[in-house]
Amino acid sequence: MEKRVLGKTGMAVTVLGFGAAEIGFENAPFDQVERLLHAALDAGLNVIDTAECYAGSEEMIGRAVSGRRQDYLLFTKCGHASGFDLPDWDPRMLEMQIDRSLQRLRVDAVDLVQLHSCARAVLEQGDAICVLQKARDDGKTRFIGYSGDGQDAVYAIQSGAFDTLQTSVNIADQEAIELTLPLAVQERMGVIAKRPIANAAWKTGAQPADSYHHEYWRRLEKLQYDFLRSELAQAISVALRFTLAQPGVSTAIVGTTQPGRWASNARLLEAGPLDAGAIEAIRGRWRTAAPADWVGQT
Repeated sequence: MEKRVLGKTGMAVTVLGFGAAEIGFENAPFDQVERLLHAALDAGLNVIDTAECYAGSEEMIGRAVSGRRQDYLLFTKCGHASGFDLPDWDPRMLEMQIDRSLQRLRVDAVDLVQLHSCARAVLEQGDAICVLQKARDDGKTRFIGYSGDGQDAVYAIQSGAFDTLQTSVNIADQEAIELTLPLAVQERMGVIAKRPIANAAWKTGAQPADSYHHEYWRRLEKLQYDFLRSELAQAISVALRFTLAQPGVSTAIVGTTQPGRWASNARLLEAGPLDAGAIEAIRGRWRTAAPADWVGQT
């Protein structure tokens, strides 16, 4: 699988990464997660992205693949109290949370710790950033990043404090393409695309049951991309390759609970880069149909 350099970190990342939210929130059985992760690593994936608030995902990743630590880059996020009797973003809580993540993941250090979508006001205070910087200085993480969108992400980029940006980029969420990606490229920040296939919110032809996907469903109903009427795998392939075509994007984080899905997802990229005409058609439709309040979805 193709690899790209994640900005100034210099880390070579596979263009398709694994996002662990689903295995946590959907309470996937451990044996299924173990098969999934080992199959993905065997097939060449080298990015695993999780967070302290993704239910039991950190624990399952630690149990399943901590013995193969040399085979993958490990990213996590911190910030939401999740079991601590302290406010979100409290510096004491963040310190304990990072240590807890290392314990759960069964590692001495991760490759990237990210602040998990905090507001600009938290960033301006500086305490949360200092905790991550100290964790880096103490060898608990190699790099630090910000995960978020919109004006909060603009401030995070311009602060100069972070090595990476994780942000929403997809066919139904294009604010970042003009607002933050050019700034990230300018600052040589590595960009991690979250929700790169817009949660495939169109796949059943009806509004998804999960309210988390409703905003993208509503947007796609208005955007009416022609390619979404094609066979599902082809439509997902176009959507994923559109995200990966955006300047600055190094890896796209896709989640699944199904062991066979990784290989299927990897095959979606075999068609090669999306051609310029298809990219411009998607961008043109967005410019025509998207109202100003279609901001990045955190």
